[in-house]
Amino acid sequence: MCPRPPPALLSIVIPIYNEEQTLPHLRERMTQLMADLQPAVELILVDDGTTDRSYELLCDWAKADGRVKVIALSRNFGHQLATTAGLRYARGDAVVIMDADLQDPPELVPAMVQGYCEGYEVVYGQRTERLGETAFKRYSAFLFYQLMRRLISPDLPANVGDFRLLGRRILSEINRLHERDRFLRGLVSWAGFPQKALPYLRQPRVAGETKYPVLKMVRFATNAIVSFSDLPLRIIMWLGLGSVALSALLCIWAVGSFFLAPPGLVPGWASIIVILCFFSGAILSALGMIGLYVGRIYTEVQRRPLFLVAQTRNLEEPTAAPP
Repeated sequence: MCPRPPPALLSIVIPIYNEEQTLPHLRERMTQLMADLQPAVELILVDDGTTDRSYELLCDWAKADGRVKVIALSRNFGHQLATTAGLRYARGDAVVIMDADLQDPPELVPAMVQGYCEGYEVVYGQRTERLGETAFKRYSAFLFYQLMRRLISPDLPANVGDFRLLGRRILSEINRLHERDRFLRGLVSWAGFPQKALPYLRQPRVAGETKYPVLKMVRFATNAIVSFSDLPLRIIMWLGLGSVALSALLCIWAVGSFFLAPPGLVPGWASIIVILCFFSGAILSALGMIGLYVGRIYTEVQRRPLFLVAQTRNLEEPTAAPP
């Protein structure tokens, strides 16, 4: 790594979904941040099909400040694809990804820029503590990261979300990747390049409710696992071999019980029920897991655009055109 000057232009990408209550707080904090930062800043706000007044507030902000760019997607494509849209339109030498709820403090961005100047291509925020969250949320987050590290990559840092700075070099490589079911933090870890952790204290949401309830987090974890690992398929294979071994033992037990069963005992019914239930569940589970992968293949070969843009404000053509 070699030291380098600050980016001539810093892009900050923020996906927005029904954040009407948080936007006034976000506007105040980001306006102060852009005034304090040394490099020129463009703020890219991606409206991910909101149904409240978020888009109206974004347009008012863009009208008052030409540095604020607004991308309105045609519908809700999800957090990861909305972030991808912002990355495709970003023109900066470095790009910061953050959420609108201000749990990841914008005041950490100057430290990220300092890491960029030291030569790092990725500077990611690593949570040391999660304030304002329930014990269940903290424990489920711990399990999520442990599962991701075991199934996807041991190099995937724990307690790290999408809050990070990306240099133009790694951003160009990420923009070349076209898979639909995206796990951005996994893609960044997979891409490599020098990366640096920046510990911070995660704050509570300033307003509103989380957009990631339990079911959505489970879906997100499933997408990440299936997108990056074939381990579930290998687990199914080993379960199949284990089932064969168990069936052999059951056959031995059935033959022995035929000769050793006490008088009056109706033989066979228990073993039949157990075997039917076990293999029926195993087959359905295996088919479901295989179906997940087949569904991903079907989605990828369709080659549809990752997102559709309905309207923009203060924005030029994207630096990396969607496939």
